[in-house]
Amino acid sequence: MLETKIETKLPRLVTPLPGPAAKRILQLDSRYISPSYTRSYPLVAKTGRGAMIEDVDGNVFLDFTAGIAVVSTGHCHPEVVAAVQKQAAELIHMSGTDFYYPQMVELAERLSSIVPGKEPKRVYFCNSGTEAIEAAIKLARYHTKRDKLIAFYGGFHGRTMGSLSLTASKAVQRKGFGALLAGVTHIPYACSYRCPYGLKPESCCTECATVLEREIFKTIVDPEEVAAIVVEPIQGEGGYVPGPPEFLLELQRVCRKYGILLISDEVQCGMGRTGKWWAGDHVGLEPDILCVAKGIASGMPLGVTVARASVMNWIPGAHASTFGGNPVSIAAALVTLDLLEREYIENARRMGQFLFGRMADWRERHRIVGDIRGKGLMIGIEIVRDQKTRERAHDLRDRIVELAFRKGVLLLGAGENTLRLSPPLVIDEEQADFAVHTLDECISEVEKSA
Repeated sequence: MLETKIETKLPRLVTPLPGPAAKRILQLDSRYISPSYTRSYPLVAKTGRGAMIEDVDGNVFLDFTAGIAVVSTGHCHPEVVAAVQKQAAELIHMSGTDFYYPQMVELAERLSSIVPGKEPKRVYFCNSGTEAIEAAIKLARYHTKRDKLIAFYGGFHGRTMGSLSLTASKAVQRKGFGALLAGVTHIPYACSYRCPYGLKPESCCTECATVLEREIFKTIVDPEEVAAIVVEPIQGEGGYVPGPPEFLLELQRVCRKYGILLISDEVQCGMGRTGKWWAGDHVGLEPDILCVAKGIASGMPLGVTVARASVMNWIPGAHASTFGGNPVSIAAALVTLDLLEREYIENARRMGQFLFGRMADWRERHRIVGDIRGKGLMIGIEIVRDQKTRERAHDLRDRIVELAFRKGVLLLGAGENTLRLSPPLVIDEEQADFAVHTLDECISEVEKSA
């Protein structure tokens, strides 16, 4: 079984950053790798274990990104590694599109039992979150015989052409690619901190959903032409914004009233990250279609679209994926589900509660902290220039991320000016305490020069 050399569970920096080996890789990267990737700082990863990453120069970092919310059970969990090695020695690929795998059936049955809703489910396997969304779009149109879709400002659903048509997170993600999928209407997403209608939180929550019947269905699109509403229960790239219960449940009511399918994008917020299997579970959401990827296989590529059995009624050949449901990825997913159910969903809830408790007074102590929000280990800290005006301060946010890297903690931004905390669900209290203490220091340092 693979054993890493990382023996510490807290950062250990031994060279200036980036170190000499990292600098060589960065030079080659700039020559050969697509410039479309967004790199926040020069981390060149070599080894991972648990919540720790070691770079090519021997520097060890505490990872509060989980590889963009992917390695839910930590880096190279021994049980996941053993399952991957065992399966790779037996069968790597035969293609579930044309043949059968026992693992596909087993994972589909497991997922069907934890996805909300009483109706039986059917499962489609692919390789990523964006593919899971593409499948959901096609399925919704196929099943309803309608072609219109409704999505939300701030939403991120992927970068392939169909999912990109739903994405409305950053203009650069859409710029230069010409006409996207027709028939997509975007509306504001409810945000208690920044209501798009300038209302108080209690009013804003429902306003962002009731606008559908009051305006959108009367002036832009007839509800009988809408195939689906696609929503993230907690927006990810949009700034880690939790959808208020009233907002999400009103969307569900509207969908059921007009025969519109509700597609829940749980790619980033699902798989136990919020302290429950699904972020929608916190409000009792029962989507018609649920999309999941990222944390489902602890780092192996796998995407899944789960739908009510009566909805997934397309015929053979309507949609497929050569690599989707790869046996090695599924082996990792089955162990991941075991680990999450056994201990890590509860740990996410408990560590999230710990972190929120440690940050409870930050808005009083830090003038650039505007909002702290989220659930479990999906936490967003919005950085502003002024708490009264709530002016976004993306430059300050970026400096905090860079400074944290220099101190050994890996963070990422989300949205225009939010820090995201999305560590592996395996972190313990000592690691959580170190990360929040370091982040507190970074905010204080940036604040002094702001």
